[in-house]
Amino acid sequence: MGVQVVVSLLAASVMQKMAPHCSFARWLLCNGSLYRYKHPSDEELCALAGKQRPKAKRDRRMNGVTDDKPLSVPRDIDLHLDTSPITAVDALVLRYFLEYQWFVDFAIYSTAVYVFTEGYYCLVDPQKETNIGVLWCLLTVVFSVKVFFTVMRHYFRSEEGGERSVCLTFAFFFLLLAMVALVIREEYLEFGLEPGLAGVSSNLESILKQRGWEWTLPLAKLAFKLGLVALCSFLGACLTFPGLRLAQTHLDALRMAADKPLTQVLLHLSFLAPVLVVVMWIKPISRDFLLHAPMGKQTVQIMSDSSYNTTRLWTIIGLCLLRLAVTRHHLQAYLGLAERWVGQMRKEAGRITVLEIQRKVRTRELGWEPGSGHGHRPPADPRCPQITRIYCYVSVVSLQYLGPIILTLHCTLLLKTLGHHSWGLYPEPPPLPPAATAAPPRPGSEDREDVRAAVEQITGILGGIFTPLFFRGFFAFLTWWVAACQVVTSLFGLYFHQYLAAS
Repeated sequence: MGVQVVVSLLAASVMQKMAPHCSFARWLLCNGSLYRYKHPSDEELCALAGKQRPKAKRDRRMNGVTDDKPLSVPRDIDLHLDTSPITAVDALVLRYFLEYQWFVDFAIYSTAVYVFTEGYYCLVDPQKETNIGVLWCLLTVVFSVKVFFTVMRHYFRSEEGGERSVCLTFAFFFLLLAMVALVIREEYLEFGLEPGLAGVSSNLESILKQRGWEWTLPLAKLAFKLGLVALCSFLGACLTFPGLRLAQTHLDALRMAADKPLTQVLLHLSFLAPVLVVVMWIKPISRDFLLHAPMGKQTVQIMSDSSYNTTRLWTIIGLCLLRLAVTRHHLQAYLGLAERWVGQMRKEAGRITVLEIQRKVRTRELGWEPGSGHGHRPPADPRCPQITRIYCYVSVVSLQYLGPIILTLHCTLLLKTLGHHSWGLYPEPPPLPPAATAAPPRPGSEDREDVRAAVEQITGILGGIFTPLFFRGFFAFLTWWVAACQVVTSLFGLYFHQYLAAS
């Protein structure tokens, strides 16, 4: 285990030392390919409206002018926004930028450590060593949920309450959906939860009976499923606004790529990626079709069970990489909302004051928007037009887009390793043997009570309870559930932005 510990400590040290100099998260936003729209000044708006440059308050008082009539311009002025590439200095003022940078970089290093440990296990085959890559992946999953919760918490602190109602509504809906998913038989949704829970319950029952404790099997299964349903409802609420945002950026990205057919195909495939993940666990139209493909009056087996499991793992990883490849298109589509807002303003009749344009978003600059969790009053001396507010929210949108990808990817990696699947690049591991029940501790001399013996005993007991069969079912369900939440929320977002918001 020494090699894995050294590599893990080296990765943590490099991540800490290199973050100010080399960061994938910062490069993703600040590599020059993304450009933001700059808001026009009062002088530029007056020039477009054919007015004189507004005088300063001091000059107005010296001339005896005390009228504080707000400056207004026609809505249909020929306003064109200037663009500027996002730089590292500009990104420092973004809300949640440091959290975004740390989370994405940690996910990158976690994946690198996992790839190393997989290669290490393939070449050396250490049977008694703990896989450090699994620990990194578990931490990434926990941090993903924490990031979702941090963003969702601000919606609950909103004084208006609209975002809170949306989160609670979807949480209740996903609660019902999780109950339905758990009662569907394994012949239709092949998670493998029931065999895994049966193995855990039987092993735990034998261990507890040796210590004189009573064990009730149905209550244990019910408690686990209730906890899993609560977790599913929480994840569904956290993934609600990322799914709604994904639908909006998908539609805008398609408009921006109207003359690029290949880009549109990639955008459609990335948007349908969660649908493909959901379908791969529906047994009648995925595994059964490939293992028993109808060919006339006969059936042909295209691949084996292990080959299908391997293909499913690689397919999910490929879909995650595809969604990562089109990240720039989605982020640029979000930044393009500023131009769309100006275009919508030009279609309206009448006049609009410059202060009103700025006052609309004065409470939204740098995260001071409804649902941001701050107090009612905005920061002092803000001149925060709509265009700037859109730019200052881009790091949160990046978290909402990349968070589900990172969560899905690392759940898949955990499914492969803890579920004893294979990548197909080296021989398949032997079939899962029935877990041996850990023997009770024997009273012995004091030399048996050292730390190493206690750790080995606890590890043996936990290894006997939580078998690979259980991890297969749990992480298969978790991967499927994250994809299902994205499907529901993104499809609802499509309907909302195309029909409800337009009306």
